[in-house]
Amino acid sequence: MQAEGEDDAPPEERFARSDFTAGGSDQLSFSKGDKLLIHAKPSSDWWWAELLGVRGYVPASYLQEEEEEEEASLEDPWQDEEYFGSYGMLRLHLEMLSDKSRTEAYRQVILSNSASLRSKVVMDLGCGTGIISLFCAQLAQPSVVYAVEASSMAEYTRQLVKQNECQEVVTVLQGRAEEIELPEQVDVLVSEWMGNCLLFEFMVESVLLARDRWLREGGVMWPSSAAFTLVPCQADRYYAEKMAFWERPYGLDFTPLQPLAKQEFFTKPKFSHLIEPSECLSAPSDVICLDMYTIQVKDLEEIRGQFHFDVEKPGVFHGFTAWFTVYFESLQTGGPTVELNTGPNAEPTHWKQTLFMLDRPVSVYTGDSIRGTIVLRRNPVWRRHMSVTLHWNIDSSSMETSNCKVGTKTFPMWR
Repeated sequence: MQAEGEDDAPPEERFARSDFTAGGSDQLSFSKGDKLLIHAKPSSDWWWAELLGVRGYVPASYLQEEEEEEEASLEDPWQDEEYFGSYGMLRLHLEMLSDKSRTEAYRQVILSNSASLRSKVVMDLGCGTGIISLFCAQLAQPSVVYAVEASSMAEYTRQLVKQNECQEVVTVLQGRAEEIELPEQVDVLVSEWMGNCLLFEFMVESVLLARDRWLREGGVMWPSSAAFTLVPCQADRYYAEKMAFWERPYGLDFTPLQPLAKQEFFTKPKFSHLIEPSECLSAPSDVICLDMYTIQVKDLEEIRGQFHFDVEKPGVFHGFTAWFTVYFESLQTGGPTVELNTGPNAEPTHWKQTLFMLDRPVSVYTGDSIRGTIVLRRNPVWRRHMSVTLHWNIDSSSMETSNCKVGTKTFPMWR
């Protein structure tokens, strides 16, 4: 039940134990004893840090952290207080409930399966304000719906259930999925667990744990499967706004600020991006597919996909845009599958799309191909965070493209 993500991680302080002189425009110089703010740890060797308002990569081996700070940072690797605290307020719920595509998709799932839900036992995990549970109670006739919510919103959900006269069907349970106790197994496990780039914040782990513990054999998962989609794209407006702007603002040469702009705006993914279909350089491709019945928690640590795009029109390759689609199988054999698509050819959702910018744009031409891999890697310490690594290779006969054929870039994703 992820709303719009945040770009920055909560920074942690590290102290320089040695001097370091930057060897490139992406690196940050510092002296022994300087206090650096660490924003991201894309790899074990190089971290993304800030000193006196300037950001850049620093070698992790040159830094040290006070012992008590290290212990404090590991007390809550899930950041539960912050995470569930945010869902205890209305801002995110307003955003999600206002997302008509999202909410109507779940309503349609319940409506199209209303006859088959009769007398079934349902768990609505991460129910929030209880909208899906209320749909079940009003549109179908399940025997019971267990509405599970870990945040303080659960108390208001109880009031909403009573206000809508659904208390005979819906039972609200406050607690984490890993801790709650139910009196019985469930026939249907429904949850809205998706985050930016599908997995961000990893609520999906709680869903899988609940599946293994409470879903009866032959029970149904909603969503039943998911696909993560990627496409190479142009991003002329965003590039002009964040990078080309510095070329001649007000008739002055500000190009020395472009390396800093690249560090600040292109190192992290751009959430809430809206790509126009015309900005896609090729047909999109599903690069990762998840089967919600078979995927295991251990599989979430690192998920890999491959891609091969054939460029369909000449243009400027600025980066990749990603989105996801989830599918809800019917409870009836041969019944219709409902889908929720967050891509550019569907009605916009609150997730929108996610843009990953290259450091330098590349001109591509009809007939070129872009091949590569994508890796979604979970942060080993901060369990709701992850990184996305893209490796690409451009096959082209153009001399203009020949110097930029291969690239790799890692994007940290933080709350």
